[in-house]
Amino acid sequence: MSYTNWLKDIRNAEKSSMISGRVRKVFYKFLDGRQMAEEYSLDTGVIQKRAWKKSKTLMGESDWEIEVGETPNLNLNTQNPEEGFTVRQSVSEPILSKRVTKHNIEWRIRNLPYSIDTYQVTADKEKRAIVVRTTNKKYYKSINVPELERCSLLPEQDNISIHHQYNTLIITYKKPALLCEMEAEVLLVLKDVETETDMEEMLQGLLAK
Repeated sequence: MSYTNWLKDIRNAEKSSMISGRVRKVFYKFLDGRQMAEEYSLDTGVIQKRAWKKSKTLMGESDWEIEVGETPNLNLNTQNPEEGFTVRQSVSEPILSKRVTKHNIEWRIRNLPYSIDTYQVTADKEKRAIVVRTTNKKYYKSINVPELERCSLLPEQDNISIHHQYNTLIITYKKPALLCEMEAEVLLVLKDVETETDMEEMLQGLLAK
């Protein structure tokens, strides 16, 4: 398995987990000091949010960086991970966001008003990234795909499709079979992690009925 190292990191990390509504939240502390927070849909088993934080520095702690997720602000209390997590994302134009489905990885780049024939989206194997550029030279972006890196895979042009609507460029990348296999293996690891339930939210839900 080319994703052996990633699976090893997941298994060896200190993990805590809780269920809030229809979402399972998992907080990781890796052996090298990195921290990661994830949210999974209980309905689909698909990850909805993932954010990273590097180890502490002498000048303080670094901000959380979003890897997956539409929401620009996610709250994380490292002492009480069950309270959720916050990521501060810089406000810039155009705005890039990323989501994952069962079969695809999808990026949305908002505030790009040009027609679809303006965009060139290519799998750059040398950069190990998906490169977005416009023929009018108004926009350029190199998008890393950490999911492929964890599987030691290069991006493939045949897996890319694009769509444009409402000033938003939508890039869809079909997941390779190996990536789907890796995600299933990670879920098997998380299956054995003890999970708490957000009792306050559960009670509020019951009282509202």
